Amino acid sequence: MTLDLLITNATVVNADGTTRAHVGVSGGTIAALYATTSTDLPDAQRTIDATGTLLIPGGVDGHCHVEQLTGSYMSLDTYQTATIAALHGGTTTIIDFGIPADPGESPIAALENKMQLMAGARCDVALHGSVISWDETVPAQLEKMAALGVRSVKLYTTNRGTTMADEDTILNVMKEMVRLDGLTYIHCEHDAIIVDRTSTCAAEDRVGITHLPDTRPAISEDASVREMLAIAEYTGAPVYFVHQTTKAAVDAVEQARARGQVAFSETCPHYLLLDESVYRSAAPEKFACCPPMRPAADVTGLLDHIARGHVDVVASDHSCYDLAQKRQCSHDVRRMPHGLPGVETRMPATYTALVTRRGLSVERFVEVFATAPARINGLPTKGVVGVGYDADFVLFDPQQTHTVDSAALHQGSDFSPFDGLALTGWPSMVVSGGRVVLDDGEFVDPGPVGRFRARTGFAERNGTDDEPQNRLLTGGI
Repeated sequence: MTLDLLITNATVVNADGTTRAHVGVSGGTIAALYATTSTDLPDAQRTIDATGTLLIPGGVDGHCHVEQLTGSYMSLDTYQTATIAALHGGTTTIIDFGIPADPGESPIAALENKMQLMAGARCDVALHGSVISWDETVPAQLEKMAALGVRSVKLYTTNRGTTMADEDTILNVMKEMVRLDGLTYIHCEHDAIIVDRTSTCAAEDRVGITHLPDTRPAISEDASVREMLAIAEYTGAPVYFVHQTTKAAVDAVEQARARGQVAFSETCPHYLLLDESVYRSAAPEKFACCPPMRPAADVTGLLDHIARGHVDVVASDHSCYDLAQKRQCSHDVRRMPHGLPGVETRMPATYTALVTRRGLSVERFVEVFATAPARINGLPTKGVVGVGYDADFVLFDPQQTHTVDSAALHQGSDFSPFDGLALTGWPSMVVSGGRVVLDDGEFVDPGPVGRFRARTGFAERNGTDDEPQNRLLTGGI
């Protein structure tokens, strides 16, 4: 047998441990892991020596917004640019959202639109659905989504008039997701609190971008999380909380888990490396996102939770706008577009926050970067370097540090929230679907080879062993 690719002398880091091995790739999957003492390795079309680097699973970014119209603002990247940026950043699978652009677009139409747009993707793509309002057609639409392999739905508790779902809709969708063996994603900010607080700030002429944290206080997030946990407990629905920013919000999820609820916490790299002082910087528009950055004490609290295993996933919440769009209405946060580019910097930003600065293990980094998002989202061939898994992996030098320069990035934006920060953990080589797409820092465009990946039901067995198939072979295959 001749392998397509052989990676020799690799230090393979999975979420459950580290081993030394040679990694054989054939037909887009990992065909074998060979002990480094093996003397009878098969031939390969290409052999790469991984000495001095770490080899980890390709990242799975479960929270990306691509080619999304929200209100009057269209995000600026396409599936081509977003997935090229993802691959530059060590992410080999993204999960986007089919969010209705307005109340007149149905959930299934929004989803099918995204399935057409993704034709230009360079890496694999999965999807979440989204529901804004409930009517008698929604159950059938959710059934069709599930049949397509879209097994999660996102709901917003805020953004009145655009993406917000009311409590009746949320309760009904959760009940349907239980019936369909799905997972409910929730953006939690208490809308009534935000509307009241923003009105108060507007009366005091404090709605410019420098006042963003004042208009969306932490209590709005914490209160909404507890309210959604109560509805999830009532319906029995597994629930996933996106972009959590406060210690109290993660506390609430952890307390619910202790009571037996199935609930997950996600946070983002910008909430781990930045705090609310950025809104006093020279360019506060670079940090316009919802929820906003929080005080330094919450940053520490989130890192503490990650260290204790209470945060499951670090996702990018990638959403590309440029500074011109941001600055058009930076005097009024009610009208400006919120969201940050981040799919390309997720790996180094997360590695820097967790490993370099906090001293957590590389295994813990791999868990939140790749393994947990694949497992939670029903992608059974992703997130592990093991036999039979997709040949999606990243090689990087854990000592190599680069300063972020948005001009050198590939995201569909002209800024990064991490501009000027020195980050460690940049990929030097990326393999996606068995193809080398980043080769010693040089991008090798594979063309539009990205596949739509259907996902298993939340409670389904994924058809593989629970543990990575990383048995080392001593000889050839």
